[in-house]
Amino acid sequence: MNESWVTVVGNAATRPDFWETAAGVAVARFRLAATVRRWDRGRDAWVDAYTSFYTVWTWRSLAANVAGSVSLGEPLVVHGTLRVREREWDRERDRPPRGDGGGPAGAAAPGAPGADLGGGAHQPRRWVTAEIDAVAVGHDLTRGTSAFRRVSQAKPLLNTPTGATSP
Repeated sequence: MNESWVTVVGNAATRPDFWETAAGVAVARFRLAATVRRWDRGRDAWVDAYTSFYTVWTWRSLAANVAGSVSLGEPLVVHGTLRVREREWDRERDRPPRGDGGGPAGAAAPGAPGADLGGGAHQPRRWVTAEIDAVAVGHDLTRGTSAFRRVSQAKPLLNTPTGATSP
């Protein structure tokens, strides 16, 4: 199956959440905001048009490095596969999915999943979310500088007696 590969330039809209699965696999997730800018001839200036939000998923060593490197508001470049999903939350039956904007029924913003929009009849809330399974995340160096630190992975030495010495 073909996947849609994307590169998105934006800002970290949340701090990365980091955890390990039961199998010990590192996972980090954060939200990325990408705002489209357009040239307004009338104002003779760049103006913001609209903002798209993506949930970025990272795994293994990338997850650990994202958790240690990315802070709220920093400019980022994210490369990975795009996945668009339709979600449903029945507030009388379910708790909101983790990290998808739900919360206590009274705390949801108008129009957000779980918000009471009136109408009387109970209806599940549906929404669409765009997610990126990232293979690379980095700071956008057109908007600042960054200092790279290589992470060394400890590898066990193979200690097999060969009787030979290395030159």
